[in-house]
Amino acid sequence: MRRSRPKLARTFEYVLGPQTPLRITAYDGSSVGPPDAPAGIELTSPTALSYLLTAPGQLGLARAYVTGHLRVFGDVYTVLRTLAPWANGLDWRSALRVLRDLGPGHLRRLPPPAEEMPGRFRRGVRGLRHSKGRDSQAISRHYDVSNRFYELVLGPSMAYTCACFPTEDATLDQAQAHKFDLVCRKLDLRPGMRLLDVGCGWGGMVAHAAKHYGVHALGVTLSRQQAQWGQKHIVAEGLADRVEVRHLDYRDVTETGFDAVSSIGLTEHVGARNLPGYFRFLAGRLRPGGRLLNHCITRPTTQDPHRTGPFIDRYVFPDGELEGIGEILAAMQDNGFEVRHEENLREHYARTLAGWCANLDAAWDEAVAEAGLGRARVWALYMAASRLSFERRHIELHQALGVKVGEDGDARMPLRPDWGV
Repeated sequence: MRRSRPKLARTFEYVLGPQTPLRITAYDGSSVGPPDAPAGIELTSPTALSYLLTAPGQLGLARAYVTGHLRVFGDVYTVLRTLAPWANGLDWRSALRVLRDLGPGHLRRLPPPAEEMPGRFRRGVRGLRHSKGRDSQAISRHYDVSNRFYELVLGPSMAYTCACFPTEDATLDQAQAHKFDLVCRKLDLRPGMRLLDVGCGWGGMVAHAAKHYGVHALGVTLSRQQAQWGQKHIVAEGLADRVEVRHLDYRDVTETGFDAVSSIGLTEHVGARNLPGYFRFLAGRLRPGGRLLNHCITRPTTQDPHRTGPFIDRYVFPDGELEGIGEILAAMQDNGFEVRHEENLREHYARTLAGWCANLDAAWDEAVAEAGLGRARVWALYMAASRLSFERRHIELHQALGVKVGEDGDARMPLRPDWGV
């Protein structure tokens, strides 16, 4: 007589299918999936089920994982790739089946982890979305974690944006340097020019541009820790006479007449409604003939929603918004720029994230000591999920080059630029 398996095993087999490559074990002793599977998950307590059932999809999974009631063994990316069809929750038939199997007792509302931000409505009491004060809080929440933690994840480049891999076998650091070179060439930077880098992070772009292209550069960031690290690095590199990193909102930059502006990873924090004002402001910082390189994550179409999903919004980038590249190009065209070049680096961001995930795995214990176990789990989950999103074209990464054309119509562009990199 065949012995029946416990309920949890039957339920997960129903949801994932009998051929799931994951090994799933539960606190009741049940399991499904190949015993020798390279990756899998373990539900350590009924609390995991309560999180999964009361906040279905990505938010419930995040809560269970961050609190440790759902553990991942093996590669987080492999687990998420298998669970991707259920990222937004079960269909109603599957949900009813799960509730019938497990019982309503698991529908317990539990407090979210300490790492989770309040929802959008509750954040509204702190100020209007994309106001200076609320933007400052959102940026600090993400970036003022620990500079050492980011050193472990990002590597020597300290570049927290998409790299550009010149060859298949290029390292992450080589690809980040190549990205900075690509931006510098597109901006046609030359010795003595003035560069403004908005959302400058730890100052990688301004340091690279000054060191290799001889420019005078100003970088601004809303993260105090980034600014402190970046300015210290500038001094150590002997660039303090030509480069400055300020803790400042880009909207508070008063200098004008720059030869070029780079915006690498800032547009995601601006907001769709604010794009016209954003590009008008940047155009106002440039001299006639000056160039803007805008590098940002985008949606695959202009019909996709601007707001991010609940996990990214509450754990990673509060108030972040993503637009289709068509919306961004239209805003550039209508607010001071002639668009001269555009390219999609989607696959490069997937590879960049794979490198960051590998760095975090290799330095896991030190990363946990720096930022805490919950925060380290958030980053592991978000980077693996983002890699998957870029691979499957749920999001893209675009660079758009604009010129502030003078009254005579001269864009000061070569006929067929190839950027030389």
